[in-house]
Amino acid sequence: MTFFPQPHPANRERRLKVGGSVVVAIRSEGAQVVRAKLHELSTTGGLLLLSKAFEQGDFVEVAFPTSKGTVHGMAELLAARGESTSGCLQPFRFVALDDEDHTRLRMALESLSDQTIVRGPSSKPHML
Repeated sequence: MTFFPQPHPANRERRLKVGGSVVVAIRSEGAQVVRAKLHELSTTGGLLLLSKAFEQGDFVEVAFPTSKGTVHGMAELLAARGESTSGCLQPFRFVALDDEDHTRLRMALESLSDQTIVRGPSSKPHML
């Protein structure tokens, strides 16, 4: 069964900074796979570091590795936040995840949250 995340505007999900270099594969309709780095992540979406922004409103497939296995999902890309020589930050929100992917995502976020608590907020964990 597919899980459709429903964000609550009044209660934004906690986003966790992702340490290291977690690479996200992004596939849009009729295009080649684009690679990005995962900067932040929550159960409802995240923030990507891209070399070039996608159009706001584009629907894409995303896949990224976690310590609990690869998470695959469908996402909507939101408005990019400024471009620079190092790239741009572009938020996304999940629009559909299979139950197994949703479970892997939640477990990986719990693990990342535990690492942040143990190491402290200034220390970056090695893996998502």
